Amino acid sequence: MQQFSATLYPYTLHYCPILFNSVTIAYCDEGPRDAPVILFIHGLGHNLSAWQRNISHLKQFYRCIAIDLPGNGSSSRAMDYPYSMHFFTACIKEFIHELKLERVYLCGHSMGGQVAFTLAAQQLPQVRGLMQCAPAGIETFNEWERSLYKSTMALVDMLSSEENSLRKAIQNSFYILPADIQPFIHNLVELMRLHPKEHYRKMMEACIVAMLDEPVDRLFPSINIPVYVLFGEKDSLIPNRFIHPVTIRQMLLAAQPSFPHLQYEIIPRCGHFLQWEKADDVNHYLHSFIKEQEQKGK
Repeated sequence: MQQFSATLYPYTLHYCPILFNSVTIAYCDEGPRDAPVILFIHGLGHNLSAWQRNISHLKQFYRCIAIDLPGNGSSSRAMDYPYSMHFFTACIKEFIHELKLERVYLCGHSMGGQVAFTLAAQQLPQVRGLMQCAPAGIETFNEWERSLYKSTMALVDMLSSEENSLRKAIQNSFYILPADIQPFIHNLVELMRLHPKEHYRKMMEACIVAMLDEPVDRLFPSINIPVYVLFGEKDSLIPNRFIHPVTIRQMLLAAQPSFPHLQYEIIPRCGHFLQWEKADDVNHYLHSFIKEQEQKGK
């Protein structure tokens, strides 16, 4: 497997083979080894660098591990990987076992949030809490809506190159685009160029279809750990305003009865990529949530 230049990542990369060596997970591992673990799961088409503004602060208090999902960044890739929510969940579950992680708090963003919901529903004893940044999965789609969504994505694919689509997706993830996001976008594009084009497109399409075809809302009652959801008030991606013209608060209130333990915060003047756009706020909320859970666990 190709191991990429460290200049494309803010942290030292490590590699963990899983699933009988058929998959290799690239990850960073920062902070004290005896502290609670935050396991960061990035969103669609991103990599572990999406969490650098959080790890740089939270590694003072926690063992911060961020992964590249298979097919992304410096993790292994293959045309025959299914790139489904259950595939990603199986990979992360085995990754947790391989690293012998305990006192784990899952933290997902967007698609990574849907993966984290799927994993949390399996009730792993190592996982103490679930923290979500603008997660996919709370918004649900009926059959007609799923078909419309897939058709729209196919049209976008026809009209735009992978690089342009990636740049536009990042830009649309912000309410106010910060100047310091440009190096992250550049590195994402450089990593994308290292993929065969047909693999990258197959992986992205498979992920989008899996998010639609593997809904997690029916799993919510099985999540028996505390759940803390953060959204940006100006998120333009979730919920889809054309299909579901509701507010974020309305969406969360509709989902709340399904969760035994749900808390949420809506951050003002902030878009979908909240862990970057409002990193200080997100770091404060994550730190406070873990401290509260650790106090209860004593």
